[in-house]
Amino acid sequence: MDSLLRLEQVGKTFAGFSLENISLNMEPGYVFGLIGPNGSGKTTTIRLIMGLLPLEKGSIRIFGKEMAGSGKQLKQEIGFVYDEPCLYEESLPLPMKHIISRFYENWDDAEFSRYMDLFELPADKQLKHYSQGMKMKYMTAIALSHHARLIIMDEPTSGLDPVSRHEILELLQSYISDGKSSVLFSTHITSDLERIADQICLLNKGRQVFTLPKDEVLDRYRIVKGPLDSLTPHMPLLGLSKNSFGFEGLTEEAQWFSASKDEKVIVEKCSLDDMMLYLTKRSVSA
Repeated sequence: MDSLLRLEQVGKTFAGFSLENISLNMEPGYVFGLIGPNGSGKTTTIRLIMGLLPLEKGSIRIFGKEMAGSGKQLKQEIGFVYDEPCLYEESLPLPMKHIISRFYENWDDAEFSRYMDLFELPADKQLKHYSQGMKMKYMTAIALSHHARLIIMDEPTSGLDPVSRHEILELLQSYISDGKSSVLFSTHITSDLERIADQICLLNKGRQVFTLPKDEVLDRYRIVKGPLDSLTPHMPLLGLSKNSFGFEGLTEEAQWFSASKDEKVIVEKCSLDDMMLYLTKRSVSA
């Protein structure tokens, strides 16, 4: 199957930070989650993909083509939702839409109107009077209204209430259900990705810790809890926290704890939040 997006050994250096050897491959019909703590390189990666930063190392191909030299045409099929919407805030939503729509050959006014109604966005209110959540909904409506094959979203559910987040997540799942489009979704709200993501890429300090199917990530790691007197230096833990009540850590070797037969130590399923917390507390190589 042809890739919609392929990064190979992508790198970028700034003063005090470097993004190193990021590789990923997105095929049609998937939601790809990009996670990591602040400063891990998520937004830098997205800006490189969008051609907003010059690429120093590696290659980025979208629909099989390099962004350099093909950027204008490629962006016809990319919907982009940035974490800080760039809007002329004195404008009303429909005049602003009219300006943006002229950049897209496949703009669909009927789709835009449908999303405005779905999100209950008032057409008679200036954008400066929209809340942050309403602005994110508006930009999502823009991104989905020109039949893009690749949707790139940087913190799209930030500032949204749970109901609005649910609406956007359901909308994204519906959008890719034809198997022709995909979503690259960068977020700090990992519970959203637990619901809709197919693949997870974890970044930490500019390095790629892993890229794996979400179900494999959630199956691979477990949380281990127990009293301090059960903690030993031989336990295969990837990260550890302790307090007066006991210890908690992350492991890839749940069977080790089953074999130890210490009934005071329990092993539980972990969330993406748990996994990210422990793997980014320390230096972890991809």
